[in-house]
Amino acid sequence: MRTPRLSRRAVLAGTAATVAVSAVSAAAGPALAASEADAPAYRWRNVVIGGTGFITGVLFHPSVRGLAYARTDIGGAYRWDDRAARWTPLTDHLGWDDWNLLGVEAIAVDPARPDRVYLSLGTYAQSWAGNGAVLRSEDRGATWARTDLDVKLGANEDGRGAGERLLVDPRDSDTLWLGTRHDGLLKSTDRGATWATVSGFPAKASASGQGVMFLVAAGRAVYAGWGDGDGTAGTANLYRTADGTTWEAVPGQPSGTSAKVPVRAAYDKHTRELYVTYADAPGPNGQSDGSVHKLRIATGKWTDVTPVKPGGTTADGSADAFAYGGVAVDARCPGTVVVSTNNRWADIDTLFRTTNGGRTWTSLKDSAVFDVSETPFLNWGGDKPKFGWWIQALAVDPYDSEHVVYGTGATLYGTRDLKRWAPQIRGLEETSVRQLISPPAGEAHLLSGLGDIGVMYHERLTASPSRGMASNPVFGSATGLAQAAAKPSYVVRAGWGDNGNGAHSNDGGQTWAPFETQPDIAKNAPGPIATNADGSVLLWSFVHWDGTKYAAHRSTDNGATWSEVSSFPKGATPVADPADPTHFYAYDTDTGTLYVSTDSGRSFTARADGLASGDSQFKLVAAPGRSGDLWLSVKTNGLYRSTDGGASFSKVASCRASHTLGFGKAAAGADYPAIYQVGSTENITAVYRSDDEAKTWVRINDDAHQWGWTGEVIVGDPRVYGRVYLATNGRGIQYGEPVR
Repeated sequence: MRTPRLSRRAVLAGTAATVAVSAVSAAAGPALAASEADAPAYRWRNVVIGGTGFITGVLFHPSVRGLAYARTDIGGAYRWDDRAARWTPLTDHLGWDDWNLLGVEAIAVDPARPDRVYLSLGTYAQSWAGNGAVLRSEDRGATWARTDLDVKLGANEDGRGAGERLLVDPRDSDTLWLGTRHDGLLKSTDRGATWATVSGFPAKASASGQGVMFLVAAGRAVYAGWGDGDGTAGTANLYRTADGTTWEAVPGQPSGTSAKVPVRAAYDKHTRELYVTYADAPGPNGQSDGSVHKLRIATGKWTDVTPVKPGGTTADGSADAFAYGGVAVDARCPGTVVVSTNNRWADIDTLFRTTNGGRTWTSLKDSAVFDVSETPFLNWGGDKPKFGWWIQALAVDPYDSEHVVYGTGATLYGTRDLKRWAPQIRGLEETSVRQLISPPAGEAHLLSGLGDIGVMYHERLTASPSRGMASNPVFGSATGLAQAAAKPSYVVRAGWGDNGNGAHSNDGGQTWAPFETQPDIAKNAPGPIATNADGSVLLWSFVHWDGTKYAAHRSTDNGATWSEVSSFPKGATPVADPADPTHFYAYDTDTGTLYVSTDSGRSFTARADGLASGDSQFKLVAAPGRSGDLWLSVKTNGLYRSTDGGASFSKVASCRASHTLGFGKAAAGADYPAIYQVGSTENITAVYRSDDEAKTWVRINDDAHQWGWTGEVIVGDPRVYGRVYLATNGRGIQYGEPVR
């Protein structure tokens, strides 16, 4: 679970590809989507899992009871609804072209004006990603105004669990400060509408550093943590301004490896002390040393108040290396502070709490009792949850001293008595979704393959799966999930695991058993997997995370033995014919060639060629219940169909671009399944449905429900007409149904 989700660079920044077709258009004339007025009304909701991603920040409003905000690395921002006890998503309106803004770098609230909230957005600071933006709201995020920046932000890069890099100036509510990673400190004097670089900020930005790690108010002064110092004595990593104009390095600040990078800070207004957590690296991974220090503002005196020094050994002799991350003060009780360890894998991370300004500390982990019955996946395939990892988001309710919340790499835990903990996560879904299956029969209407948390069996859409993560073995990120079309009780899966990379199920995905053997390459490059229509043949493709492709392997004995299929295009996704168990298909994106096997996957031969190729996005899907009816989605220029098993393809005139496509139950009176796609019929990328074999389309999402990048997979429910399941890259599984 340590591995952060990878960027979608190859998918989202692909170069254009030219598509040649071997037949005329399938549709007669440019029949485009119906107008918005004709589109059916849909209701969109999350399939409930509960969290599943890195909560990078949580912020209670200091002057309104029950008002809080949370940010995530790839899944947007949320507001806490105290009456409903759930999170409300605030950034689902961001569409396909704004996918890079689903990562939230920082949140700021105005203590004097509770309805104001600000977000700084930008997932990646790399050259291939777009610039960041600032959203500002006067109604707690119900509506937004937007300012596009000319700098990049990095909410899913190293340092993403640091403190808030956005701050309302304590002296003037119209003034905001924004810390960046590579472009120094920015300032706005018109509530975020326009921004300018602060020329007097003394730290020098670099193209490879972390820049500003946090901004925090201490009385009327503003402090900025700086992540690019080298830790040596006299090197500043903490700066301040008392007048909003002149910045200086804070004198006497800690030095050394354990205080190299200031991660977060919190101010105790009662004692006028600033608490700072430090690490030897920006995190959340790669940290092995850290400390906690406090600064008495009036005297400038620094005190080391580190609860436990990193570097000892655990009971089994392992090195106890870790850093410090989150820090929060109790607004009601002077000298009461909570801090978190981070990257403590040997002895497991914890929270330390002090009630005397750091003279003594108590580990809250030692007395913690967890109830994860609402989100069973947090047992991680075992019988109990971990206290957490990647603990950097941490907050104490300013109206309740025993209400503490902290984020992990998968959830947000909360307590009301400092002993009993449970996920405080309802409404917040951050899964990066890789595969979806909607079975034609059985208890569950949905199976999912996910980033970081493997495969799940959704017996209900409105509750987290009772079985949690699929076990035997437990996977991290899933790479493949397939069901035998004529034998839906048989399902196979593949993914990254420590105890095997493939498994099969004979009860529709409720229970699993690992393959008896697996090809050697499976451990380092598990890829997509397919099973033929009757479940008698497995075909497993292998692709390393760095893009290296390997030969596929085949099994006819449920994974007991495997043989290499040299004629299968390396790295391609195998697609089984849903009606003929002797047929498999594979699309070679390197050459733009469709390959077919008519001998149950033993050998493959090229059929259609001259199709789209190169660094772009392609999805090959077989229409259910039919042999040889293939659909090819092409990001750059549309949708293509073959009705002769891949011998030829014709372009579907109704689509300008198609990113992913799937099928569901046919409309009443129709003799072909409903088709769902993420694509564009004219100028916008949206979610569409067709009930007439792609001759016409209707848009079924709206401008309030877009979720950034949604090009991985879409599938309709074969038992419920109109219901569709949509994978997102950070907002979990969305499902839509017509309003009846």
